[in-house]
Amino acid sequence: MAGTQQLDDLDRQLVAMLSRDARVSNRRIAAELGVTEGTVRGRIKRLQQDGLITFTAITGLEMAAKSRLAFISIDANVNHVRAIARQIADMPLINGVMITMGQFNILAICLFEDLDKLVDIASDTILALPGVHHVETSIAVKTYKYNTRVARIAADPQGVAQ
Repeated sequence: MAGTQQLDDLDRQLVAMLSRDARVSNRRIAAELGVTEGTVRGRIKRLQQDGLITFTAITGLEMAAKSRLAFISIDANVNHVRAIARQIADMPLINGVMITMGQFNILAICLFEDLDKLVDIASDTILALPGVHHVETSIAVKTYKYNTRVARIAADPQGVAQ
């Protein structure tokens, strides 16, 4: 079952190296960690099969062309937060959903190309969900720092927000 595997120190070191540079060779990882290439290959395969790591190319926000980043803060009925968060996560325009603590209990992140689509998703779709009391949207106008290792928000290769 994904996520049930315990990580040992070697796994953590391997993940740390891959996090810095996913293109590093198994030979180099093995040499730096003092193990065989076969051990590295086996560990990487197990981590992938367990769903603990995946390899993907992550585009920067500047590659999203016309897309803009928006944060949709949602105040939902406490008894239905998880179900509402799952419904929002299934929406195609939404790139990330988190349950939060504070004034709002759900945060959705999305890329949008025109304001009408953002209004449709925030005001017409999310606000209309049973149990949602209030929605507040913030649009990023300037990004000073964004760490793609923390949260992947990207457009597909055709430039359409996903």
